[in-house]
Amino acid sequence: MTAAWHRKIMRVQYKDTDQMGIVHHGNYINWFEVGRTEWMRHHGMSYHKMEELGLLLPVMDVNATYKKSAHFDDCVAIFTKAANCSPVRLEFQYEARRISEATYNQLDGSVSEPNGELLAKGTTKHMWVNPEWKPVRLNKTAPEVYAILENLN
Repeated sequence: MTAAWHRKIMRVQYKDTDQMGIVHHGNYINWFEVGRTEWMRHHGMSYHKMEELGLLLPVMDVNATYKKSAHFDDCVAIFTKAANCSPVRLEFQYEARRISEATYNQLDGSVSEPNGELLAKGTTKHMWVNPEWKPVRLNKTAPEVYAILENLN
C-alpha cells in the first residue's frame, strides 16, 4: 500500500498513566485509533463521511508489541499507514514513538519514515460493513472512497 506514513503528534496526558507512572498498555490501542482516524481524515475519508455513506469499519483484529514505556508529559507521535486493502478489508500499521520537543512543535501530516524512539507498534484489521453489519464491497458501495485507497498504492 502507501509508502507514506501519517504523523499525529500528541503529549502524554496524566490520565493515560497508571500507578507506576507509565502509559497503561491499553492506551496504545486508543492511540492507534486516533492515528487511524486522522489518517483517514487526511486522505479525505473521515469516519463521519463514511457513516454518512452508510459505511462502518469495525476492528476485526488488533495486535500490539510494546518496546519501551512512555511517561506523563512525553511528546509522542503516532505514525499510521494503510498496509493492505481489498474491496472488503483494510489493514493499518502503527508506530508510537517518543519525539523531541522540537519535533512536537511541527505539524501533523505525511512523512516518509517514522522518527523518534520506538515505544510500541501494531496493526489493526477491519472489514467494511453496512449499518446492519453486513459485509459490503467498497468498490461497489462507495467507488469514490475505494478509488482513494487504490490511488495510495
